[in-house]
Amino acid sequence: MKYYNKIIINKLKASLALSTLSLALLFMQSCEDYLDVVPDNVATIDNAFKLRNEAEKYLFSLYSYLPKDGDVIFNIGMLSGDEMWIPYQTSITSDAFEIARGNQRISNPYMNVWEGTWTGGGPGDNYNLFEVLRNCNTFIENMNDLSKVPDIESSERKRWIGEAEFLKAYYHYYLLRMYGPIPIIDKNVPIDAPESEINVSRDPVDECVAYIVDLLDSATEKLPNDNELIVTTEAGRLTKTIALSIKAKVLLMAASPLFNGNSDFASLVNRDGTALFNPEYDENKWKLAADAALEAIQSAHSNGKSLYVFPETPFSLSETTMTQMSIRQAVCERWNEEIIWANPNSRTWDLQRLCMPPLIASHNHNDARKIISPPLKIARMFYTKNGVPINEDNSLEFFDEKELREATSEERFNIKEGYLTARLNYDREPRFYADLGFDGGIWYKYDSESQSDEGDVWYVQGKFGDPAGASHAFHTNVTGYFVKKLVDWNQVTFTTGGATYQDYAWPEMRLADLYLMYAEALNEADGPSAEVYEYLDLVRERAGLDGVVESWANFSVNPTKPTTKNGLREIIHRERLIELAFEGHRFWDLRRWKKAAQELNAPITGWNIKGEDNVSYYQIRTVYQQSFVSPRDYFWPIPESQMLRNLNLVQNLGW
Repeated sequence: MKYYNKIIINKLKASLALSTLSLALLFMQSCEDYLDVVPDNVATIDNAFKLRNEAEKYLFSLYSYLPKDGDVIFNIGMLSGDEMWIPYQTSITSDAFEIARGNQRISNPYMNVWEGTWTGGGPGDNYNLFEVLRNCNTFIENMNDLSKVPDIESSERKRWIGEAEFLKAYYHYYLLRMYGPIPIIDKNVPIDAPESEINVSRDPVDECVAYIVDLLDSATEKLPNDNELIVTTEAGRLTKTIALSIKAKVLLMAASPLFNGNSDFASLVNRDGTALFNPEYDENKWKLAADAALEAIQSAHSNGKSLYVFPETPFSLSETTMTQMSIRQAVCERWNEEIIWANPNSRTWDLQRLCMPPLIASHNHNDARKIISPPLKIARMFYTKNGVPINEDNSLEFFDEKELREATSEERFNIKEGYLTARLNYDREPRFYADLGFDGGIWYKYDSESQSDEGDVWYVQGKFGDPAGASHAFHTNVTGYFVKKLVDWNQVTFTTGGATYQDYAWPEMRLADLYLMYAEALNEADGPSAEVYEYLDLVRERAGLDGVVESWANFSVNPTKPTTKNGLREIIHRERLIELAFEGHRFWDLRRWKKAAQELNAPITGWNIKGEDNVSYYQIRTVYQQSFVSPRDYFWPIPESQMLRNLNLVQNLGW
């Protein structure tokens, strides 16, 4: 279904900085207060579509607006929620972190992609997504004109239009996920359009979703398969599988409780009375999401995608370490077979530096800043070694999680043998040890002196006076847990001159995500089934765990939990939160499930980082008391300045 042409309300003069294909592209913006999609600089635009080379630069500029999700300053999902905490205004100043602290506002909102201000960085790093929608429309309109760009092959013209259609759909989706119903920006309005065409209203959620899906379907027909890309020059370019995967993600969001039958937003209507949320629940939306996810999975498989498994290495590694490396490197191994979409506009050098702790006294805190700090609630979230939650395991107890235990030889691949650490850190699943660093925890990397995971290997010492302790004035971990998952195991040895990190393009979509999306949608559509278990178990198998049914039957106090829709839903939700931990998904998943009000009103807690010995360090302290106001905080406020300029816009509830 196609919808009437729409245009956002205000004017913004933009200077398009055309660039070449590094895909680490910059877009130069002016700072006027207006937003619109009215074409300006007509002579420049005409020149951009005279020849193939210039048109290609314009296309790549559309890619440049892809948010830098491999950077905690820009990835909204990393620091706006409760999964990662940082010391306040020390190593970095993050606008997203102000949202986590409950400081969002309607005047110059934080992470304001509506206007392109307050999005985390300096000039040139702000994402005005309505501006790029205007540029997408300009590109598509000109490329559809066969008199333009005469030196391009028809097949390439078609592909480029598909790329622009995908990006246009993706930026609409990004806005919808943040703001709820938005104005659809279908075509650019003429420069002399009357005010009645410029001052538009928001479109209902279901219409926004349908429009985005239409665009993705159109793009899919035009984009190449993954195996048709030229790896040396086209890594990161869009493909059919990427388009199908994002379509599945859009439809999964649309089927979820925040958007599907959400009565909390029944009173959100346009000035003319048009309801922006459909209050009626529609189970068929889950079926559409399941079908889309399966189609994306089939496309991924046909293009050689599979869950990443760490390959054989000259080093002598135990099965325990090999499993952990499969988990870690599924994210960090560049262009590996599991990654469906890697964003080369977003690199991860600084992210790794902010996660990495100093492992010995000579490691400089400036080179291993260790400030990304998962709270205790995240450490508790991971399963036991039996593959069930710690509060459900019928053979292990965690009543006193701070009780001290000494690591045995049997536990040496996870915890330094002979080291005293908390009960919470023992008897956990492989993803706990792959994803998290902690006091006494092994941090295996390639430069271990023994060239194996035996003997003299790297491990974390996290108490106040220790190498990774909280003694630095600025670079301080605030919970006692460190993010190991996002640091490539090839992180180069520290030297007197500093440290370097093996960079990788940020994985926007992994195959494991698709499997879990399919399992979730299929369970909601039809209830538990062998197919739901199959896709859940594929992810669990790579993580070194038995299947869902077997694990719960053998080790859970609630052995029948996977056999009911409600029980399996809870399991699937937790499986997503664990498998995709620290990748920026939890923030958005808690919202679409309408669980944010529950989770984001709980305190952020950690160990006592000022403790210098075992007794004083292993005390639980409250780092921050979060506050989430429902339903207000489920969506961003529309900037106050935009509300004043266009009286047809209505504000989100509570703002």
